[in-house]
Amino acid sequence: MSDYLPRIADRELERRLRAIGAVVIEGPKACGKTWTASQYAKTTFRLDEDPAVRALIKNAPEHLFDNPTPILFDEWQVEPALWNRVRRQVDDRHGKGLYILTGSATPNDDVTRHSGAGRFGVIQMRPMSLFESKHANGEVSLSGLLEGEEQRGNGQHLSFMEVVRRIVIGGWPELINVDEEDARHWLSDYITQIAEVDVQGLGARRDPANIRRLLASLGRSVGQATKSSEIANDVGGEAGPIARDTLANYTTALERLHLIDNSQAWRPHMRSRVRLRQAPVRYLVDPSLGVAALGVGSTELLRDPNALGLHFEALVVRDLRVYAQPLGGFVDSWRDANGHEVDAIVSVRDNKWGAFEIKLGHDDVDEAAESLLRFAAKVDISRHGEPASLGVIISNGSYAYRRKDGVHVIPMGCLGP
Repeated sequence: MSDYLPRIADRELERRLRAIGAVVIEGPKACGKTWTASQYAKTTFRLDEDPAVRALIKNAPEHLFDNPTPILFDEWQVEPALWNRVRRQVDDRHGKGLYILTGSATPNDDVTRHSGAGRFGVIQMRPMSLFESKHANGEVSLSGLLEGEEQRGNGQHLSFMEVVRRIVIGGWPELINVDEEDARHWLSDYITQIAEVDVQGLGARRDPANIRRLLASLGRSVGQATKSSEIANDVGGEAGPIARDTLANYTTALERLHLIDNSQAWRPHMRSRVRLRQAPVRYLVDPSLGVAALGVGSTELLRDPNALGLHFEALVVRDLRVYAQPLGGFVDSWRDANGHEVDAIVSVRDNKWGAFEIKLGHDDVDEAAESLLRFAAKVDISRHGEPASLGVIISNGSYAYRRKDGVHVIPMGCLGP
């Protein structure tokens, strides 16, 4: 495909194919899993589209495996029995990079499905970051920041309004060159598909209207540690809160569809005995899902700066996750019982970590930098190590630079892997 835009996951896939027999690529529908896998596969079978392939898996799987490798099994979860078939082939052939399985839903736990340890590598794929969609130049490297390097870059090309549009349009490959109005129609249909088809396909019947209200509630809760009881009230509406078990059932369905991407609470060793909050901060896998579920676009976001700031935070956190993943990294949040919080803590291999505040504008940089320095002073560095980097990520600006206090200021248009 000549118009394929390279993905950061490409490098992960190449490494896994060299090291292990089969690779599973998981992620939400339409995030680009199949397109990426197709760049490496020599044979492709689409299980969700081809009933003949599904029949062969059950009755004569040898006809599928007798093809040039790597063999791509797209939407493999449609036929969960394929897992054991592939596992057996990996054991028998003793090869590397033989199979790629892509899946937009995690199958139900199955006692007959054997462990894939040592046979399957798993890659999480998300919608495109701004660097992958060519909206950010990547002159400020997250990897470099976590090595303690000073980073500079020019972010003048990405305007504030374009950042807002990227929140609404999201990182879906099909929408990269689409205007906002067309993107909103696409996303509306996407949410309808989730509520009426995809969630229902996971097993027990779930009320589509409740799923829509749940997505809208999660959209309002973006960047916040909203309690489950509040979300249950939102979903139940005038009928009253839905039951805790029902809410858990709904959120589990969205997790299995790879649509929820919460930040867990980071729990470092602290100098004081201040209590740390443990609730996760809620995010969807792409910021566009939250605003689409709420039925708003850039015009409405501009009228509500507080909401815009939270959805911008969701955009940044998505990209930090994409950039941190090849480094073996995670993006968490931190907050203590006194209300002091940090938006994103990025932890990678070798005990390296950095802390980042996320702000819409440059006017908030001084306060955010002071907050980061107070936070860093609370961490027991004798036990956890010093932060490799502290940074304030802003929506737009002229240049990225490091302040005299050591805190980086990073316009979104500069940030990359």
